[in-house]
Amino acid sequence: MNTSTQACARALLEVAPAIVQAMRVQMRAQRLHELSVPQFRTLAFIGRHPGCSLSDAAEFIGMTLPSMSILINGLVEEGFVLRQTSLLDRRRVTLNLTEAGAGVYAHALEGTLAWLSRQLEPLAEADKQIVLRAMEILRPYFVTNVDAAAVAEVSHA
Repeated sequence: MNTSTQACARALLEVAPAIVQAMRVQMRAQRLHELSVPQFRTLAFIGRHPGCSLSDAAEFIGMTLPSMSILINGLVEEGFVLRQTSLLDRRRVTLNLTEAGAGVYAHALEGTLAWLSRQLEPLAEADKQIVLRAMEILRPYFVTNVDAAAVAEVSHA
């Protein structure tokens, strides 16, 4: 690994977690229906993949099946997710957003995007273009096909 590659990796390791942490703090501060970041990401995943399985959601979020099951139980109890036995395979559970779940997700997304926009507002226009270009360059290396719909959704919101 050359020096410039190491410098890029170090910068990502320093800045990306700080951005994610700032978003967590913001979401908590807004009390977006008490959604945690994993709950927010899970609602987003289910919204993009109606009828997905618990395993699909766990893999995407990076949780174990038991942990995802607990998270989903909470979202079901809140009335945000509908968990049903698959019509094709009764051993499989399918997940879908309820109308309330879709609304909570949309509200959380709007609030987070508005906050991020305010954070970026002081940047000079040229710097905003650099950030956009950097995200375009990094996207194919970090955004999976499963994530592509989320990126498009956030980009057009």
